[in-house]
Amino acid sequence: MADRPEEALMTSDEEAQWRTAGDRIQTLLDSCAASGAAAQERAQQLVREVVGLYGAALERIMLLAQGGQGPDLAERLATDDLVASLLLVHGLHPHGVHRRVSDALDRVRPYLGSHGGDVDLIGVDGDTVRLAFAGSCKSCPSSAVTLELAVEDAVRAAAPEISAIEVVAAQPAHEPAVIPADSLLAPLRSNGHSHSNGSTWYPVPELAELEPGDVAGFLVSGTALLVCRVGDLPLVYRDHCPVCDESLAGAQLRETLLGCPRCGTQFDIVHAGAGPNGTHLEPLPLLLRDGVPSVALAEPMGAGA
Repeated sequence: MADRPEEALMTSDEEAQWRTAGDRIQTLLDSCAASGAAAQERAQQLVREVVGLYGAALERIMLLAQGGQGPDLAERLATDDLVASLLLVHGLHPHGVHRRVSDALDRVRPYLGSHGGDVDLIGVDGDTVRLAFAGSCKSCPSSAVTLELAVEDAVRAAAPEISAIEVVAAQPAHEPAVIPADSLLAPLRSNGHSHSNGSTWYPVPELAELEPGDVAGFLVSGTALLVCRVGDLPLVYRDHCPVCDESLAGAQLRETLLGCPRCGTQFDIVHAGAGPNGTHLEPLPLLLRDGVPSVALAEPMGAGA
């Protein structure tokens, strides 16, 4: 569809169809009203959400167009998260699945590196992506879940048509596997829609305001978090010192070391929060989702029951 000539963007029949779309939407809303007030309200809310999404995307398109005309405009639109999501829905994205997955992994690679890991795209076969992981996260068992969420989210967002991910354990012999190949991304292999640990992404736009070297505390969905920014990379950990079992509130960052203000233990935050004698902080996934910093947290036990 992206190759359609400019002089034939819309036929007369297509134009007539969209000119009457408002009438058809109203007819559908009226039919929902026949099922009761609750059904009508849900239908109206759905329309409002869709209209809001497309309105935000159109506004973004106009801002990008006004920021620079020329042959690179299509590329700028394709690499904008919000606009790209709508291009994918309608099959209009100019990039193939291999390029989209590769670009998505490039965006999360600095984050993977902060947890001692890396990922290579081996290939895309139909609706299956093949990846190879490298690095070492042996000092932090929770990094396996962290990397799983980061990679799964990146792939799903960039290529919703992908239904399976195959992990190839291809790292140097002297390095242990970052994540066991038989467990990594199991939920994505099975259905591609949910995380096995019930994690939910929460937007925390305030994280974008942190300056390099800042340490700040946040309460998100009842969970106390500690956020450190090293250069351009913000890192999130649960607010808990594994040595003294106390809060890290008031901790200071010196280059890449975070010192507990209670017991004085130093943790290397760019290496998955590793501390002395095998101790480590608990990292949490932090990614940009639709341009907004978001943190993944596991749902409390019994939630939604």
